[in-house]
Amino acid sequence: MSSAQKLDGSNLQAALDKLHADVASHNMAPYWVVDRSVKNDEDTRIRDTRQAIPFSWTYKQDIEPLLYRSAELITTESSERRSLVLVNPGLAPKRAVVSTLYVAYRLNDPNEIMPPHRHSPNAIRLGLSGHQNFTGVEGENITFGPGDLVLTPHDTWHNHGNRGSENAINLSVLDLPLVETLCAMYFEHDYTEEEEGKRVRRVMQSERFPENYSQTIYGSGGLKPRFVSHNRGTGFASPMYVYRWDMMREALERAKNWDGDAHEALMIEYVDPTNGQSIFRTMTFFMQMLRPGEKTLPLKQNASLTVSPFEGSGYSIVGGKRIDWAPFDTMAVPGGEWCEHVNTSDKDPAILFVASDEPTLKALALYQKHGKTKTGEIVRLA
Repeated sequence: MSSAQKLDGSNLQAALDKLHADVASHNMAPYWVVDRSVKNDEDTRIRDTRQAIPFSWTYKQDIEPLLYRSAELITTESSERRSLVLVNPGLAPKRAVVSTLYVAYRLNDPNEIMPPHRHSPNAIRLGLSGHQNFTGVEGENITFGPGDLVLTPHDTWHNHGNRGSENAINLSVLDLPLVETLCAMYFEHDYTEEEEGKRVRRVMQSERFPENYSQTIYGSGGLKPRFVSHNRGTGFASPMYVYRWDMMREALERAKNWDGDAHEALMIEYVDPTNGQSIFRTMTFFMQMLRPGEKTLPLKQNASLTVSPFEGSGYSIVGGKRIDWAPFDTMAVPGGEWCEHVNTSDKDPAILFVASDEPTLKALALYQKHGKTKTGEIVRLA
């Protein structure tokens, strides 16, 4: 007979409580199931109790007013950054929308340029308003407007700002939570250039490429120039640093009469033009078009997504929760949740900007995707 069998109910519970207290006092945790209905169900407790939940942030009602209030109070003299970071309630206080992705909205006043910096997370900027958003990346000065996607890959010197006379707002997505989890986080702000044999600190990068370099070299799909080096930055991201909205919108328009995918409608991925792979090794990005009245079938994948409507309005069902959306909102779709989208307009398309950590899961051979058929049957898609 075991020791536990020799103890009656009250004595056994007292002994267990003492054991658990002693284990905790030594910075350890038990892993045994005593009773699934109480706190000692260690199958549940061994998992991280902080999990991203389906959630949304509204642009017009909440984000935009707070951005303009911040612009009145936070100047470039007091801070090099003026951004609002979205925090998923299930992950708070961690600054993350889903477990691996960080989203922020940034407002730049007219004619302000911040000094260069670089960091270990990969990042993109998507223009929302203003036609003179500015990002300088590794000597390529990029001016961009609504719908243009700009890359600032890992370890590339870059700076942000606004060259225009009107306010400019853009959306940022970074793999910062993933990089932080891997203990690979760093930020650097001491940008220097060599002048007459000495390193001199600069507040602006010298321009080393023509302003339309990315479009000139990479703007024709399927054609790869051999007369330039494609090893830009660290060489671990797409060398095309800006993807123009007019090209993406034209591609979506050309595809509008295709059947599309029942679970994803029409999705076009931003890819590295030299190899067809995702623009970063950790995350990838799409524009997803729902045609008038279109509704997708439920889809579940273990990749985590952020979804930011760019055109149109509608709603999504994420984890059984209805989330209504409009342009420039952001929605968290945690990995493992069923999701479906509905375009409520019978006249106009809805276009969603989607970020995903799918490349990370694929690199680790963990990626899975399931869908439901019209009859409710669950099928494995990937």
